[in-house]
Amino acid sequence: MHEKEVIELIRARDESGVTALLTHFGPLMRYVIAPILPDAADREECLSECCMKVWDGIGGFDPERGGWTAWLTAIARNTALNRARRERRGHASLDELDENTPSAALTPEEALLLNEQRLALRRAIEELSAPERNLFYRKYYYLQSSAQIAAELGSTVRGVEGRLHRLRKKLRSRLGGERYE
Repeated sequence: MHEKEVIELIRARDESGVTALLTHFGPLMRYVIAPILPDAADREECLSECCMKVWDGIGGFDPERGGWTAWLTAIARNTALNRARRERRGHASLDELDENTPSAALTPEEALLLNEQRLALRRAIEELSAPERNLFYRKYYYLQSSAQIAAELGSTVRGVEGRLHRLRKKLRSRLGGERYE
């Protein structure tokens, strides 16, 4: 079954679309989720949550803006990261906060600066070669371990770490030096 068929089934609200999604794209989503969530039960719950997000958000998928697998991996990654953040934070009660607790929201100046830094980083990443960009995304976007990357690329952990070091140095240079550390 091709991705177009899965998309059509989900858009038609045919429940067999979820089964097809899990059959054909479940391994990809598990691959993205695994480095972020170490607990197997959390990974399975996250996968279920991803399927619900795909089901509910299929109207937001636009093939003109990006590919199906990119859309799925973004949903899987973001869902896993949100779940990991919730687990790390715990579930603090609002009653525990007092009126002197500072707001976590960014000031307009901080938001503008952060946006400029993100744009500069995005441009610097786009200037990397395809293998460098692939390595960057695997390590820092999909949060894969150096050991996993090394095994899948047929390299050593030390070799991957060396490439990552040179990659960070290159990006730091392109972004203006030490201020981005």
